[in-house]
Amino acid sequence: MPETLSPREVFQKLIQGVGAGRFSELAVLYAEDAVVETVFEPVGPRRIEGRAALEERFAQVSASSPVELTPVNVVVRETDDAEVVVAEFDYHVRHRLTGRTFEASNIQVLRVRDGLIISSRDYHDHLALVVAGGNLSQLVAALEGE
Repeated sequence: MPETLSPREVFQKLIQGVGAGRFSELAVLYAEDAVVETVFEPVGPRRIEGRAALEERFAQVSASSPVELTPVNVVVRETDDAEVVVAEFDYHVRHRLTGRTFEASNIQVLRVRDGLIISSRDYHDHLALVVAGGNLSQLVAALEGE
């Protein structure tokens, strides 16, 4: 029987997959009933429930994301709860359409049980991505319900 990955190891697999653009492979890191909350998402879904829904979301990101994300400054902190890690990191972002490069800060709080993510609260700098893509006016329209 293979050894179960620790929460730190699961996070490392997750961020390595994101950095390599292998979004289609990420859903297997989540439990069937996982819940992911993207707390600062301005217009998209802020809560995704279940591995199947995450698989769909990762497929959408893979098909439409105009950015390349390189994880840097990664710090993973273990907590007094053996299932929970807090990861602080930046993405060095290269926007393929605009050519802009910048850093975007992130924090993820992961609960991992039996080697699978059962919950994640993600704090990503979505606004930096919107601005870099030149999509601020579309964001404002979406927020205003247009």
